[in-house]
Amino acid sequence: MSNPSTAKTVSTYLRPIDRDGLLGFAEKGRNNPNSRGTNKVHTVCEGQYRTLSYVGEHQPVVVDEPPHLFGQDTAPAPGEIVLSALGGCLAVGITAVATWKEVKLSRLELFLEGDIGNPAAWGAGGAQRIPSQMGFQEIRVRVLLEGDASREQLDDIVQQANYFSPVANTMRNPINFEIALAD
Repeated sequence: MSNPSTAKTVSTYLRPIDRDGLLGFAEKGRNNPNSRGTNKVHTVCEGQYRTLSYVGEHQPVVVDEPPHLFGQDTAPAPGEIVLSALGGCLAVGITAVATWKEVKLSRLELFLEGDIGNPAAWGAGGAQRIPSQMGFQEIRVRVLLEGDASREQLDDIVQQANYFSPVANTMRNPINFEIALAD
């Protein structure tokens, strides 16, 4: 992390985003604070626990479980993908807030850990649990951030990005959730 008492010359910065585009996007949000977009994913199971999730025209996101959970460990587990989404969303937010505050970043890394439980064995005869007792019970994120700002300013950027992170807020707050058989 950046330390004001240790002078360091930064020779390169991370590739910046379009600040004018960001400001225009922010203005649209101020003008229509209830606007929403829709993310769509199509997930197909190949067998065992290996799945392919198709997002737009991208290569599929592959998910599997480790052998101790009866998978083949050919890809990250679902919980690891959730942490990846959180890390990506926080990185986007940190980059956006830094750009808005005109802070140039030279390093941004996030280290995420989540304590997750599945004693109910996905509802297949395991322990009787209620939803709040399953899934992630604690998540820890540490951010390695360097740029042309003080440690206090960098911390403010991280805290602001966390507060406004769509994925972090999805994980923190109850949401309407519906599941049904397809027609």
